[in-house]
Amino acid sequence: MLVRAPRAPRPPRAARRVAVLRTATLVACAVAVVLAPFAGPPAEAVNPPRTGFERSGGTRWTSPREEAEFLATVDEESPRVAVDRIGTTEQGRPLDLVRIGAPGPPTPARAARGSVVLLVCAQHGDEPAGREACLTRLRDLAYAKDAATRRFLAGTAVLVIPTANPDGLAAGTRGNGDGTDVNRDHLALETAEGRAIAAVIRDHRPDVIHDLHEFDSTAPYYAKDVLTLWPRNLNTRHGVHREARHLARDHVRGAVEDAGHTSGVYGFWTDPRTGARGRQIAGDGQERILRNTAGLKHAAGLLVESRVGALTDDERDDPAAGRRRRVTSQLTALDATFDYAADHRGRLATATAAARRHGLADTGPVFLGGADNEPPEPGEVIADPPCGYALDAGQYEAVRDELALHGVEARERPGGGALVRLRQPLRALVPLLLDQRAGYELTDGRPVERCR
Repeated sequence: MLVRAPRAPRPPRAARRVAVLRTATLVACAVAVVLAPFAGPPAEAVNPPRTGFERSGGTRWTSPREEAEFLATVDEESPRVAVDRIGTTEQGRPLDLVRIGAPGPPTPARAARGSVVLLVCAQHGDEPAGREACLTRLRDLAYAKDAATRRFLAGTAVLVIPTANPDGLAAGTRGNGDGTDVNRDHLALETAEGRAIAAVIRDHRPDVIHDLHEFDSTAPYYAKDVLTLWPRNLNTRHGVHREARHLARDHVRGAVEDAGHTSGVYGFWTDPRTGARGRQIAGDGQERILRNTAGLKHAAGLLVESRVGALTDDERDDPAAGRRRRVTSQLTALDATFDYAADHRGRLATATAAARRHGLADTGPVFLGGADNEPPEPGEVIADPPCGYALDAGQYEAVRDELALHGVEARERPGGGALVRLRQPLRALVPLLLDQRAGYELTDGRPVERCR
């Protein structure tokens, strides 16, 4: 049983940074109202752009057109920001990546010298509050003038995918344009959305992946304001798992509770009267879910879920008040993640580096099932994994792109096909992709006991 450690008080330095970040744009906007008639060239923009959600006071969500204009403005006006097209959906909508750093947008090589935080927003198109929080915070980071934010961005590259499922957002659906749940496609990579996210993770190697979602509460079993969860997959290395759990349970939950929200662990309905665990809804150890894929790829994965249903009579009478509360709780969680990335940069680097080295050592079992709260069945443990998996020409042709997007190394053979060794940084991912016993394998590779 996992026991929550006592929450340590938030460091004063971190608290000051959060306060500055939260107020920087409000101050800038207030000044802009006064100075607008005297505004000069946009090189040092006085009036940062506002989202459609902000302009409407929460009566509606930011539209796709407004998002495109908002990102174009931030890209043009802030030297810290670059907006990249990383894919196109089935219905032709753009998938964007926003890179934020100081003094300029981070490249993968420069990001590797510090911490990298990736925000993945709106994987489910009918869960918009996290997207609004992402747009707000990327703007705040882009325009803030204070020294604390500049120091933060000098050591931490922030990457944001503001809308990870544009087709679903446009339709108001959980799935993408084909009806596929993007958050169940981080192994097979069958969707344009899943492929784009995988390429970002491969190229930038984030230390933290913060995944923003929403949930429908069911009182009294599942009625918290904010729920969090870390990678439960048993193949997540110990140090990465420890940091991810610490981030979720102590930093993020601590911050949202300090802000007046209730919080809990996402995953099971629990009867508050008896403590009995009910229906499981989280796919705890499934490697195809982003927070678990994050752990397999040596990032501290974090799932944050804000409650959709109204909390008060005021919210029932005024839906905009409920929307504002949902976005505010997501903003609080984001600020806690930023604090954690800055204050624990050394610990994160140590944990992620050790996880990659472990793959090169090629030792230990690989788990095909189970989670940190559910022991695996005997048949779900490869106690003595093979040296690698051989793919014939047809198999390799079918999965070579997916292996490359994951960053899995394959050695092509002169006669066709390839050998995929386990001795590589993503060691545990290889059997999950290629072993016939795995639940979501891409193809059934032939186990090879001795690699030449």
